[in-house]
Amino acid sequence: MIELYSAATPNGHKISIALEELGLAYQLHTLELHKGPQKQAWFLALNPNGRIPVIVDREEDDFAVFESGAILVYLAEKTGMLMPSNMKARSQVMQWLMFQMGGIGPMMGQANVFYRYFPEKIQPAIERYQGESRRLFEVLDARLKENEFLAGDYSIADIANWAWVRTHKWSGVQVDDLPHLKRWLGAIGARPAVQKGILMPASERDLEKASAQDAKQFAEQVRGMLETGQSRPQ
Repeated sequence: MIELYSAATPNGHKISIALEELGLAYQLHTLELHKGPQKQAWFLALNPNGRIPVIVDREEDDFAVFESGAILVYLAEKTGMLMPSNMKARSQVMQWLMFQMGGIGPMMGQANVFYRYFPEKIQPAIERYQGESRRLFEVLDARLKENEFLAGDYSIADIANWAWVRTHKWSGVQVDDLPHLKRWLGAIGARPAVQKGILMPASERDLEKASAQDAKQFAEQVRGMLETGQSRPQ
């Protein structure tokens, strides 16, 4: 049994999607991040960085894993699925996983901060991070023009990137003129395991489904976390 400590964020949904795809039994513990449980001693014992997601593998002497990319690799290696064993093919998966971890996630995260959460609109910062997010989307679109998925077969690299890119409207970045990226978004979003994973827990950040009031309330909660020095949700 896997214990998953998570919240309705892109990084959190990476792991619930992977667990659903892999068919692993897991128990979800949803953290209300604006209340600060991720900064309590019991959680810091699992992740000293005080951020979600975290898993605890009860089958492996309660082994805890933090950092979403590391969790994805751990789960793939545990099951022998969603990442090939061939050295070069595995490297391709890792390259596109690191592309998300080092690029897509940080740039979209900062776009969210300046576009959604800061009470004052600092337009140069908004344009900087939205522009870089868009550039990275164009890299994905070019890759997907010649490839159904990012690294050969469907893999943890697709899960990691998809969980973030699907929230592009929240970051204020459009993808309507990126046909290959849109095709990939739709294909992955149609997978039953993905549809279930993004409800573990359900998100209020999908602007196509959330009301304006829900979006405003979420933004206010995150603004409060920023003002009190807590980590923003990602």
